[in-house]
Amino acid sequence: MENNTENTEIKEEEKIKVKSVKEKKNNVKKKNNKDKEEIEKLEKEKSELNDKVLRLSAEMQNMRRRYDEEINKICKYDGEELVIKLLSIVDNFERAIKLDDRDLTDELSKFLSGFKMIYTNLISILESMDVKTIDCQGLEFDPNIMEAVLTEKDENLPANVVIEVLQKGYTYKDKVIRVAMVKVNE
Repeated sequence: MENNTENTEIKEEEKIKVKSVKEKKNNVKKKNNKDKEEIEKLEKEKSELNDKVLRLSAEMQNMRRRYDEEINKICKYDGEELVIKLLSIVDNFERAIKLDDRDLTDELSKFLSGFKMIYTNLISILESMDVKTIDCQGLEFDPNIMEAVLTEKDENLPANVVIEVLQKGYTYKDKVIRVAMVKVNE
């Protein structure tokens, strides 16, 4: 009987050990499941943060590009205000030079020749700054570079053609800074 009792005790011990091992396995499985869930949660969070970093990086690159474009534009058209102010002086010189076509005294004619030299220098400076006159005499009217101030009917010319330039238009680099004021054929 002792043997039986010993066998029963051994079996009971083995059962307890097996049960303990099973519980440990279950605990490990539960822990592994929790770890997997935690890993999945962390991976999702990591992915969201990576997306956020990529979006912020792209936004920073776009801001930098826009900033560089704005700086380039400012540098490209630097001096535009000065050119616009000088154009009224050019207009006044041109009006004064037109007076030389009339019969003037010798003294006044010499005075106007000085004006012509100053005008020529001013025009050459403006041309060196890439300021160009908009040529529109005899061309078809273009509202992007011209402003029709007057209209006139001339049967000898086609319709919508510039008859006379009343005030010259100018471009600075590739930008129209003053439209030409013109008389257009109806």
